[in-house]
Amino acid sequence: MPVSLSSPYPANVDPAASEQALLERRARLLGPTYRAFYRSPIHLVRGSGVWLYDAQGRKYLDAYNNVASVGHCHPRVVEALSGQAATLNTHTRYLSEIILDYAERLLGTLPSHLGHAMFTCTGSEANDLAIRIAQHSTGNTGVIITDFAYHGATIATAQLSPAAVGAAGVPARHRAVAAPDTFRDGGRAAHDFARNVAAAIEDMRAQNIRPAALLLDSAFSSDGIFFPNASVMREAADHVRKAGGIVIADEVQSGFGRLGHGMWGFANYGLAPDIVTMGKPIGDGHPMGAVIVRPQLVSSFGSNTGYFNTFGGNPVAAAVGIAVLDVIEGEGLIENARTVGAYTGELLRALQGRHGMVADVRQNGLYFGVELTEDGATAAAKTSSVVEAMREDGVLISSCGPRGNVLKIRPPLPFTRDNAEQLAEALDRALSNW
Repeated sequence: MPVSLSSPYPANVDPAASEQALLERRARLLGPTYRAFYRSPIHLVRGSGVWLYDAQGRKYLDAYNNVASVGHCHPRVVEALSGQAATLNTHTRYLSEIILDYAERLLGTLPSHLGHAMFTCTGSEANDLAIRIAQHSTGNTGVIITDFAYHGATIATAQLSPAAVGAAGVPARHRAVAAPDTFRDGGRAAHDFARNVAAAIEDMRAQNIRPAALLLDSAFSSDGIFFPNASVMREAADHVRKAGGIVIADEVQSGFGRLGHGMWGFANYGLAPDIVTMGKPIGDGHPMGAVIVRPQLVSSFGSNTGYFNTFGGNPVAAAVGIAVLDVIEGEGLIENARTVGAYTGELLRALQGRHGMVADVRQNGLYFGVELTEDGATAAAKTSSVVEAMREDGVLISSCGPRGNVLKIRPPLPFTRDNAEQLAEALDRALSNW
């Protein structure tokens, strides 16, 4: 139901501006590459917790935006940001305690073999830096990814993002393997994942290429959201290390407690990654990223190549990062992800029993992939229609996967049981249209 905003419109918001006028202005000023969600894009003006508000005062349950990991505009994060911004913001070539305080806090959440933190402004930069370190430390060039992965927007990371550039956009020195699909063909791809990684290494060797790294999103977010068997994941990592490569865990989407069993997604598999990368949720929406690395991997890199990022790890970012960790710990958000995630999963699986088009529900903490039945070229269109129907019903989700037929649900971590029920009820109504 429409509600009134509890605070005035921001000074630059015109609630009377038409959607078409904004779209035309956007196209004129930003060009053709900026695309908006939904057939009727939402003009958002405010956020709070798990809620987003449009220019007409309607509120939407946000069940998609993991960027605001501890909730939109969390007061503690906003206070930390504004307080430090009013004091000092500069770069890391000056001495500062706060970046060291933050590095200690962040490293304390990770396995002890990961001893150095290197800060960036985005997850794309973090993955780009991780690849540079992997190639420098191993002397190798090839990177193994999954076949519909997304790892960033720089040249190097876009080339490792088939979801963005297609298979043809992946350079010949790299290899894309089938994602560990736990659903299709009885989970054969998940069962064969380690074998497929080994085959990719052999194919590289035949072309005189050696693997520098296996780069994995711990939730296989763009591939369709999968949580494969831990032993298969460890075996895949072993294959890469035996071939002289390292393992990079991309935790941009799966980290910071989202999976409900500790802070990091890679821990679900018992993996000991050599590098961990982080992005958007690290700062609850503030532009931040990080690379956490085994010290021995950067000893030569640091002396021969070096790394400097003007505002990676700046004092404001460090203050925000500390606040996010405080909120996750102080509000019990990892446990909330586990318990509310389990409850939400039950509600979604109940829908599977009522709607034949729900083929599979995959869940880990507050991360869900709801696969709808595949029907040729219409699968993505039907899925898009469900997403659109939920938007009209006041709940925001999205879709993913190479076929575009997986509903992608990953709400901010303060999601409640009441929120879960609203989500499930809206999805029930949307599915009933089919």
